[in-house]
Formats: sequence, C-alpha cells, structure tokens
Amino acid sequence: MTLAYDAGIHAPGEALPKLAATSSFYNAMRILPPHRREGVIAVYAFCRIVDDIADDWRAQRAPRMEALEAWRDQIDDLYREKAAPKLQWLAGPIQNWKLDQQNFHDVIDGMIMDVQSDIRAPSLTTLDLYCDRVASAVGRLTSPIFGIPLQAGIDLAHHLGRALQLTNILRDIDEDAAMGRIYLPQEMLRHACFPIQLDPAQIADLDLTLACEPLVQLTRQHFNAARTIMQQRPRTEVRAPILMADIYEHMLDAMMARGFDAPRTKIRRNRLRLLLALLGSAIR
Repeated sequence: MTLAYDAGIHAPGEALPKLAATSSFYNAMRILPPHRREGVIAVYAFCRIVDDIADDWRAQRAPRMEALEAWRDQIDDLYREKAAPKLQWLAGPIQNWKLDQQNFHDVIDGMIMDVQSDIRAPSLTTLDLYCDRVASAVGRLTSPIFGIPLQAGIDLAHHLGRALQLTNILRDIDEDAAMGRIYLPQEMLRHACFPIQLDPAQIADLDLTLACEPLVQLTRQHFNAARTIMQQRPRTEVRAPILMADIYEHMLDAMMARGFDAPRTKIRRNRLRLLLALLGSAIR
C-alpha cells in the first residue's frame, strides 16, 4: 500500500533544521570557523530536506514533485527578499556569500530526476548530469563559503562532487536497488554483459565486478583531479573539502578491498579513521 505523503513535514521552518551530528559532511564542517560553518550547514540542511523528499520512495510521486516545486518557489522568494522571516537560516548565507540562485535550482532538478521515475541504467551522460545536479551544485554553493575563488570553486565542485556522488552510488548499490533504482550506467552494464533492463530485485545476487570497476576508475579520476586543484589552493580554503575527499576515498578503498561480488557487506564510515582525519585537518 502506498503511504500517504505529508509535504508539511518538509515545509520551510522558522529555525535551522536539526541535522545528524554523525554524518561525514557535518563532521567535516566542524573544522571551519563558526561563521563559515553556519553558512555551509544551512546549505547542507536545505540539501538534506529536498533529498529526504526525493528518497521518500514509498510515497506517491505527485505530492513529492509538488513539495520540491514548493521549495523552488521558496528559494525564488528568498532572492526576491520575500521569504526572509521564514527562512532566515538560509537567507543569511545567500546574502552573505552571494550564492548563485541557479545552483539551488540545479539541486532541486537533480532531486526531481529521482522523483519523476526510478533511475535505472542511465547513460553515462545522464548519470553525469545527475551527479552535477545533486552533488557538484552543492559544491558550487559551498565553495564561496569556504572562501575559494569563483573559477577554482567551480572546477573543484565539478570533480569532487562527482567523486563523492559516484562513491555513494558504488557504496549504496543494493540499498538503491531495494528502492527500485539502478545508477550503474548502461555502458558499464553492457561491458559486463548485463541487460540494461536489469531487474533491481536481481542486483543483490549478482557479481557486479565488471560493471563497477570502470566506474571506480572514473571516480578515481575525479578524486585525482580534485586533489590537484586543492593542492593549488591555500590550506585555509580547502581544509573541509580535503577532509571530505579523505573520508570518501577511504570508503572507495574499502569497497575495492571487499569487492563487488555477492553478497556485498555494507561499507560504513570508520569512526577511528574519521577522528584521525579530523585531527589531521586541525594541525595541517
């Protein structure tokens, strides 16, 4: 039975939404100075809210689409300075850091891709667009808050956003399949001799090594490009992005060590590794 969907749960509130203090993103942002940390966490809160709408896969699509479009309207109102009293927690960072309105739209458009229909075996071009919207757009919103100059921030967001999102896709293959989604691109499924009409219910029992290895290589390329950009920036600008790259690349290493044959154990964040990364960022 389809569950009723209450868009009010995801409606804009008066205060900054409460965030899980255990997330990798949240912990990475703790190393920032308070004024930058508050701005990044506000952007992250927006992203978590619209992501929760998109991932409420048991709910009907139409109300979720309406909720996402309502958030688009709220964002537009913020830029017209009509909704500031209701969304001060997001209005402040937008004004302080001159955040680009289109990037908020891009994030919402990425969530709409998940709501319109279950993504299954997209082309590499479609997958790249999806990663740009749901991940790189977030980087384009946060890089001004980190203090990264415009073009360097755009370039870093392009590569690091894709690296992080592709890592998530590789980590969550079975979890996504349980929601009816297959983000592995059709070109790589064909390379592994799988049909692109693959039933998500079959995913958990398949050896996906040949399909995943090219995606791992692509993810590594984006990590390497992101690290090249970060090496060219002052450490104060890129401490948080470096920490995110460290955490996620470690997860990618763990996946490669585990392999992609069935059954696949869930790769979880190593708390000791996170603590060491935080300490390392603090003293760099």
